[in-house]
Amino acid sequence: MTALMVSIAAVSQTFHFDMTRQQPNYSDARGYGYDLVAPPDAKHPSSAPYYFSVRVPDGNYRVRVDLGGIKNSNTTVRAEGRRLMAEGITTRKKKEITTVEFVVNKRTPFIEEGKSVKIKEREKDYLTWDDRLTLEFNGPQPAIRSIHIERDDQVPTIYLCGNSTVVDQNNEPWASWGQMITRWFGPGVAIANHAESGLTARTFIGSLRLDKILQTLKPGDYVFVEFGHNDEKEHRPGDGAWYHYQYQLKIFIDMVRSKGASIVLCTPTERRAFEDDHKTLRNTHGDFPEAMRMVAAKENVPLIDLNAMTRTLFEALGYENSKRALVHYPANTFPGQSSELADNTHFNPYGAYEVAKCVVMGMKEAGLPIVKWLRSDWRDFSPAHPDDWNKFQWAPAPSASLIKPDGN
Repeated sequence: MTALMVSIAAVSQTFHFDMTRQQPNYSDARGYGYDLVAPPDAKHPSSAPYYFSVRVPDGNYRVRVDLGGIKNSNTTVRAEGRRLMAEGITTRKKKEITTVEFVVNKRTPFIEEGKSVKIKEREKDYLTWDDRLTLEFNGPQPAIRSIHIERDDQVPTIYLCGNSTVVDQNNEPWASWGQMITRWFGPGVAIANHAESGLTARTFIGSLRLDKILQTLKPGDYVFVEFGHNDEKEHRPGDGAWYHYQYQLKIFIDMVRSKGASIVLCTPTERRAFEDDHKTLRNTHGDFPEAMRMVAAKENVPLIDLNAMTRTLFEALGYENSKRALVHYPANTFPGQSSELADNTHFNPYGAYEVAKCVVMGMKEAGLPIVKWLRSDWRDFSPAHPDDWNKFQWAPAPSASLIKPDGN
């Protein structure tokens, strides 16, 4: 980009980059460029993943990426904190070009003067909360011809509220349905994931995350709410499923509706906790799923019963293969991993991908108008018949962590 183009882009919030030419490394002064890892060589494509960032204000941005231009390219595109936007896009011939479009929501903690989201210390390193829009290009043979970015203030937004099963997990091998569901929606809608590990409905509100959503929430938008995993461990006077939890859910409902937007409740995903028969799951959430169902019925709110759907999913996979959907890995799978990882709550990419499909099916079963924005390659899904984990393809991001997310 020339100095004039950068100046125009700063005003119009529209950017275009010719990726067949070597781009610079990111700097705050420049405001765009390769970021986080070693940049690619435009003349000698390789399989190494890389990132490209552009500094932009908070908002929704329509992104158009031209892929291909080399023989047998295979590209996966993710945004911000590993949000899956396009997977396994292939071109066979050197002159073949495929274009993908999607919308990325970008945000910072700032709400207004003197008021910001109270993010955790660990979140300060999240790509989700910084001052730039970051794209990750990955896959067996990524090939990017051009990137076009422009602000879109009119596109409807789906806001996600929740905990570690929803949040954009920054590092491998952890994943959530919130960062996978973006795969199935085209450029007609933005998905803004405000979830964070370890949160309850109360602490989500208390850390001003709902306030951040309300700042931009408008008619035509949706807010999806999934809590329960951590709420059930609160033991202050009045806590529990039938009073405190329902009371917090009512706050979400009333505040979202006050902005003319729509709210959807999602019961908490089940843990992998099999009975002694190794065939059926036991309920680990007590009365919380039923308490949410009651609120949804009373307040006439659409409900996606993820608790029931993930129970079916795990039981369909079976006692051993259900581990393939969660962070279960033998020692030495990842650098520095001296002991096995055996987490029965947090999803790996395959599990998160399957649960995201459950959420989409829940949208369809609830008759939500937002399903009109599903991509043309969406195919209906049943948790009783999960995808074969052996055939699941995932291009790991460069960043990995052995630290378990907050909450359980």
